[in-house]
Amino acid sequence: MTLSPDNALEVRDLTMAYRDKPVLWDIDLTVPKGILMAIVGPNGAGKTTLIKAILSLHKPAAGQVRIFGKAYERQRRLVGYVPQRGSVDWDFPTSVLDVVMMGRYGSLGWLKRPGRSDRQLAMEALEKVAMDRFAPRQISQLSGGQQQRVFLARALVQQADLYFMDEPFQGVDAKTERAIIDILKELRSTGKTVVAVHHDLQTVPEYFDWVTLLNVRCIASGPVSDVFTEKNLRTAYGGRVAFKSQSAASDTTAEV
Repeated sequence: MTLSPDNALEVRDLTMAYRDKPVLWDIDLTVPKGILMAIVGPNGAGKTTLIKAILSLHKPAAGQVRIFGKAYERQRRLVGYVPQRGSVDWDFPTSVLDVVMMGRYGSLGWLKRPGRSDRQLAMEALEKVAMDRFAPRQISQLSGGQQQRVFLARALVQQADLYFMDEPFQGVDAKTERAIIDILKELRSTGKTVVAVHHDLQTVPEYFDWVTLLNVRCIASGPVSDVFTEKNLRTAYGGRVAFKSQSAASDTTAEV
């Protein structure tokens, strides 16, 4: 496969199966640096599985992954990850600040304790997501939107170059969603790359530069203007999905 440090992510021939049932089949994907990319598709399409396979949280049956031209294990410190909120044990007895400080361990190593500078970085990240005043609070006492902001702060404090986010807008209000997308666009402006599982088709053209349409196979991947079409959506979803055309010639809502 091509090993290009000019791309943030390259996936070739990636296949995942559970009990001989394909969950991802022969996925090829190239993500350039400095973009916001959405992964969209129906339930059961393999969106979360794709991210976990890229991050070596699931072992694929076949295929290769490269982060900035090298294996993930060699580039781990360059990668940040925000999992689905529902996959986290929010009853674990720890504070908001402690959760964010966990994002520093990749840089420090597990044997070195975070210092004053790490604490300052954590507080700056919390301030950026408007959660600094909640720093001493137990995470179990937060609302869903507040918990999501804390996990975003934990990713920010990693100071990564490539971020993976699994449904970052899930269960948040409109204000929090706007705050999150503003932060993601700020990351892009500094050359960072963000890959996010996303479910709201209507906001894809507004929020993202690139999109990958997934349904076990990669249906299409590329700039939103090229890929996010009625034909590709129909292929990915195989049914009726409300989709507002973004073309200059048409601004009608079609069922695909």
